[in-house]
Amino acid sequence: MTKQANHLIHEKSPYLLQHAYNPVNWYPWNDEAFTKAKEEDKPIFFKHRVLNLSLVSCHGA
Repeated sequence: MTKQANHLIHEKSPYLLQHAYNPVNWYPWNDEAFTKAKEEDKPIFFKHRVLNLSLVSCHGA
């Protein structure tokens, strides 16, 4: 069975590209996604990737 690419196939982000062949018709965060959702009266699901951040606190002596 050949996998069908979704709308993420044209993205530049390696993170988004790794989901381009998921069995979900993902759209990037753009006007097309919002227009399609509005036309079909469907909700928008937001998948957020959090990078690991290190916070440094500096205290004066």
